[in-house]
Amino acid sequence: MIDLKKLEVWFVTGSQHLYGEETLRQVDEHSMQIAKAFNDSDQLAVSVVFKPVVKSTEEIYNICQEANVAKNCIGIIAWMHTFSPAKMWIGGLKILKKPLLHLHTQFNRDIPWNEIDMDFMNLNQSAHGDREFGFMMTRMRLNRKVVVGHWQDEQVLLQINVWARAAAGWNDWQGAKFVRFGDNMRYVAVTDGDKVEAEYKFGYSVNTHGIGDLVQVINKVGDDEIGKLIQEYEDSYNLVEGLRAGGNQHDSLREAARIEIGMRYFLQDGNFKGYTDTFEDLHGMAQLPGIPSQRLMAEGYGFGGEGDWKTSALVRAMKVMGSGLPGGNSFMEDYTYHFDPSNPLVLGSHMLEICPTIADGKPSCEIHALGIGGKADPVRLVFNSAAGPAINATIVDMGNRFRLIVNEVEAVTAEHQLPKLPVARVLWKPLPDMKTGCAAWIYAGGAHHTGYSQNLTSEHMEDFASFAGIEFVNIGKNTTLYQLKNELRWSEAYYNTFK
Repeated sequence: MIDLKKLEVWFVTGSQHLYGEETLRQVDEHSMQIAKAFNDSDQLAVSVVFKPVVKSTEEIYNICQEANVAKNCIGIIAWMHTFSPAKMWIGGLKILKKPLLHLHTQFNRDIPWNEIDMDFMNLNQSAHGDREFGFMMTRMRLNRKVVVGHWQDEQVLLQINVWARAAAGWNDWQGAKFVRFGDNMRYVAVTDGDKVEAEYKFGYSVNTHGIGDLVQVINKVGDDEIGKLIQEYEDSYNLVEGLRAGGNQHDSLREAARIEIGMRYFLQDGNFKGYTDTFEDLHGMAQLPGIPSQRLMAEGYGFGGEGDWKTSALVRAMKVMGSGLPGGNSFMEDYTYHFDPSNPLVLGSHMLEICPTIADGKPSCEIHALGIGGKADPVRLVFNSAAGPAINATIVDMGNRFRLIVNEVEAVTAEHQLPKLPVARVLWKPLPDMKTGCAAWIYAGGAHHTGYSQNLTSEHMEDFASFAGIEFVNIGKNTTLYQLKNELRWSEAYYNTFK
């Protein structure tokens, strides 16, 4: 599991010298108390660090500059306890590269009706101090999240945590490396894209290594290592008889273990956070990585099939955002439909590579034929996914911009056993309904590959898109095709005019 507590969000409060030392001392004390309460709260996944109140152009610029270069700082929570003239903030906000949350709160929850005087009013001016700050950010066309409410309100903490988790995912992308083993699946459009623009926009790099580079590492894996991993398979999964020691397919399990160990070494040595492969590029490999990709995803690596590097990176970001939360995140594909008018469903799956973090129960480790790729039958984990609310997310390259699309879905328990379907799978109902949800996805240009999440929401993904400065399209319970098509037209006009 990725430890998000190692990451810091800085709590920065704005004021000015006008109010005198006593008022500024109280502002500092109040800010310190709020930051400590946030840091101690079980509701927030990251650490919250108090920073002394900023009162001048120079102090604001310096704290923003410090945040930019601080390795563990993933964002700033800003609050104007008093009135902080916003022209002081221009220089700092111009250079700030980290995500920003504007907390519109005040120290006291209630007005002290019988005690309130002008001293109290001068100290507690968030109601208009934050509006001054808000105007400047809007004037500067800055992306940020605004959270409104008392700092002890649980809903406020939940919103801050969503933003903080999204900021953790964004921070993880900065300087990240993703490797493609082989190229994009030939002639496929949506899985390809502009890797140069992606590195400029998102902060991660994508480069290709020939399969031979990987095979060299795989071939060095020793029998002792393979034996230990085979034992781990036996302890973790229900192995079919043929894969067990002495079974007629046990050598295939050993080869899968060899591939997994070799891939892990390659990823670790290259400091890669995710990868892609494709059944069209397997030269020197005995089988397409099935269980290796499933288990590497479960460890937190991003994965995309058929060379889909955008989805590999997105799955990795979703793994980081969801770290520590119940449920999992996986590479996914809309595979086939159940068009029963009374119970329409999407069956999501892939040839092999669905992450076991979304499994409902103990997976079965099996081996079956794969009709494409021309290699030996691959070993894979087979399971049904848990029911409940979930999302499917994808990033597509629209030529002049990237677009992040999310469909909120409701996963359901399979009513049938699917005894002949030899892959992991999940059944879901797209929101707002089957026809609208699928049509909206197609109108938006959504890919057939997605990142599927049981523990993230569209709010996480909207915040994430905001950090990247990319278009966000949400398909949920209130979506209508008329409204969605208008939103797509408006976005097209906006990006052609202003971006």
